Amino acid sequence: MMNLNLPKPNKENFTTFVSLGSLLIVVSFLDVLVNTFLGYNFTGFLPERLSFFAPLFFGTIGLHLIRIEYSGNQFLDKINTNFNSNNFNAFLSLIVIFTLIKYVPPLLNWFIFDADFLGNQKEDCTSGGACWVFVKVWFNRFVYGMYPDVEQWRINTSFLMLFLLVGASFFVSPKYKKYLLLFLLFIYPIIGLKLISGGDFGLEYVETGAWGGLSLTFIVSAFALILCFPIGMFLALGRRSNLPAIRYSSIGFIELWRGVPLITVLFMSAVMFPMFLPDGTYVDKLIRVLIAITLFEAAYMAEVIRGGLQALPKGQYEAAKSLGMGYWRMHFLIILPQALKLVIPGIANTFLALVKDTPLIFVVGLLELAGMVNLAKTNPKWLGMAMEGYVFAGLVFWVICYAMSRYSQNLEKKLSTESR
Repeated sequence: MMNLNLPKPNKENFTTFVSLGSLLIVVSFLDVLVNTFLGYNFTGFLPERLSFFAPLFFGTIGLHLIRIEYSGNQFLDKINTNFNSNNFNAFLSLIVIFTLIKYVPPLLNWFIFDADFLGNQKEDCTSGGACWVFVKVWFNRFVYGMYPDVEQWRINTSFLMLFLLVGASFFVSPKYKKYLLLFLLFIYPIIGLKLISGGDFGLEYVETGAWGGLSLTFIVSAFALILCFPIGMFLALGRRSNLPAIRYSSIGFIELWRGVPLITVLFMSAVMFPMFLPDGTYVDKLIRVLIAITLFEAAYMAEVIRGGLQALPKGQYEAAKSLGMGYWRMHFLIILPQALKLVIPGIANTFLALVKDTPLIFVVGLLELAGMVNLAKTNPKWLGMAMEGYVFAGLVFWVICYAMSRYSQNLEKKLSTESR
């Protein structure tokens, strides 16, 4: 396929070759389109395997015949540059396009056109497409878990506070930004957890076993993201320290947590850790899970930041020392800002992995979004609706991760000092 011994088009036979190549390409696309939407196969008279690959064969030959450098036709040159630079790329391009033609329409039919959106029970889903009634009926539980309906305003308020604090950090002056950051790191987690759990100030206590759904995904992700970054930063500095006690302690911590699967860490935090506590001492299961995930992700974050520290030339350290800067001023004013800018993609990747790891907390009995989908699909009234629930959960995770990815890319461009 990659070494077809066919005449090579040139400007002298341009019209003939382009006409013949276009005809073969049109025939290959018509074969796929008619077969997909009308169920008729142009090449049905051929053996089954030959009939299956006929559109690829004709299409590849057609693309070969129209491949000419600097034809003068802007549209043709763009096709040849982007999709048809050689026979192998032409073959791959056709596979991708034919696959999309073959499978995207049925997917859209199931997802949208044949789907059921109206109703309140499984029996209302009669079209054969997706039953989004299942998601509509269970939406409140998918978002809040078993949290009492009348108290859900507390979850909304705590996250509204978080979004306002994060948003304010983009507009306040640098003089006050550090105080806002300290409040976000050390004060807000206490306020947010206290507001959601209740038990004080006239708020009804809600046990963490009732927390769940998307709100629990955000709670675990937000608190772990806020806390794992500073811990990972100090671990990265500790691993590069000249003091043996600090260096080897940091190395031991990082290697220990990186060498153990997260599901094992969660199991240990929920089952084994309480056995080592003194009698009468109780630490809530969710707090144990938050600490476990934070320390686990901090070990990965430390290695990402260490990569940025090692990427800086020694001249940066020597320049800072020549200005009379001490260890902490040198690192916080000179070294870390440059190192963190270099590893923004790695930091974002760690954050994305953290968000997608949250469904593992089901092993300790906490039901976040994916856990609530698992619970809902076992309801006798909604058996067989697992596909819709998992698609919904997958879309929600994709939106969260895509937003974080786009923000990290924008931040990377904003902080870039390279010439454009």
